[in-house]
Amino acid sequence: MRLLDSSAFINDYHTDDQTASIPAVRDELEGSAAMRFEAMEGAGMHVHIPTEGTIAKVRRAARETGDAGVISDTDTRLVAAAFELDATLVTDDYAMQNVAARLNVDCDVVSQDGITEERQWRYQCQGCGREFDEHKERCPICGMDLARKNPS
Repeated sequence: MRLLDSSAFINDYHTDDQTASIPAVRDELEGSAAMRFEAMEGAGMHVHIPTEGTIAKVRRAARETGDAGVISDTDTRLVAAAFELDATLVTDDYAMQNVAARLNVDCDVVSQDGITEERQWRYQCQGCGREFDEHKERCPICGMDLARKNPS
């Protein structure tokens, strides 16, 4: 089964596998992409609503990878639905791919290159240079903003 993100509908993704998505994806789409969603739903695409427990598990994984500050609620629900359905997540979003990798959810891409490795982001203070594992609005030491830093 393939669980489809917005990019699949925007880029007219085709597959012979069974498909699924979530209601929040439909809410993000406009024009012909929205019509593709509705046509696929009418043709038997499963629309899944993940449980709150699985959504919480995905949020924990996003905190662990450092993607919690960039992954949206819709993205979180998509990864949760793919986890619950044991589906391949179809998305071009790198943060979603990173969180999915942490949860052993397979991913396929639409029009971009996929990730080549899982990353665990760090955050660095723009003032004092200290690094933190978790995102905070401001540095607890000097009060400056934190920026996401590539861990490699």
